[in-house]
Amino acid sequence: MFAEITGGLFTKLRKSLLYLGAVFSVSVIGYLLYGWSLIDSVYMVVITLFGVGFGEVRPITTVGGKIFTMMVIVGGTSAVVFVIGEVIRFVTQGEIVKAIGELKKSRQVDGITNHAIICGYGRIGQILAGELAEARFPFVVVDLDDGRLALAEAKGYLFVKGSATEEETLIRAHVERAVVLATVLPQDTLNVFITLTARNLNRHLRIIARGEQPSTEKKLLQAGADEVVLPASIGGTRIAHSITRPATMNFLGDKRGLFSQDLKHLGIEIDELKLHRHTHLVGKTVGELQEMSEGHLLVIALQRADGTILRSGFAEEKLREGDAVIIIGRVHALPPSLRAEVEREELL
Repeated sequence: MFAEITGGLFTKLRKSLLYLGAVFSVSVIGYLLYGWSLIDSVYMVVITLFGVGFGEVRPITTVGGKIFTMMVIVGGTSAVVFVIGEVIRFVTQGEIVKAIGELKKSRQVDGITNHAIICGYGRIGQILAGELAEARFPFVVVDLDDGRLALAEAKGYLFVKGSATEEETLIRAHVERAVVLATVLPQDTLNVFITLTARNLNRHLRIIARGEQPSTEKKLLQAGADEVVLPASIGGTRIAHSITRPATMNFLGDKRGLFSQDLKHLGIEIDELKLHRHTHLVGKTVGELQEMSEGHLLVIALQRADGTILRSGFAEEKLREGDAVIIIGRVHALPPSLRAEVEREELL
């Protein structure tokens, strides 16, 4: 819509400039035909079109010369006014359309809930936004750079311009209604400060923070982060595995790392199964859950509602509301009675 309106305004502005150019050219040619020099003709047309009040370059004594000069004044003045009007219209209407677009975006942000907030739309932020968009998980991008925000807008993402270190910016991103915040700026100090600010605004918010230096991990956790991701460490580990276990990494790895489609070709998936509210599975043990699956899944971890993850010794643990189990198996082959009690979220 914005492009169409501005395109129409530009066309009108171009026509007005062509009209002014035509009047200017015809006027200069007219004075040349009266025997004036080129510089005198151009000078006469300029002072006439813009009404600066200077006297005539040469005396105009003939009736034809006077009539022609009056036509130059009328035509030139109207052309100048036309151009100025179109310029003002182009600027004001373009700004109005832009403001309407920003208002529409603002209202969309105002209506969002149970969403993620991505602080920083650099390389990692762009990858993260793409993954969330693909998973249809609602999110808002927060960044201060106009260039990066233009990239986010081109993708159709919701965004808030401002520094995520400021409470006002996070409030405009509705941090109080968000379920998770990811601060992925390349500066560790900013990520620590954002974590502190977000934690003070929402005590129940899940915060995932990026850390460049391993020594920053402890600070981020103390600031209130629930999880710290060290891209350098992850990348280094991946490269090491590619060196020491090349066959395994070639089989499992692709541009997404371990998150590939290869296991699916074997009919196996890794999923997170979240318990529905008021499910009859609450109170049953993990071992009983596996028995109910009739051999179609293997539980490899149990995540409590508070985020605690049990990776071993959980077979006799009783399931509680809000828990999730990480499983390897064939989810689609689960008995209908069990499938209806969980929400599936594909991990691999």
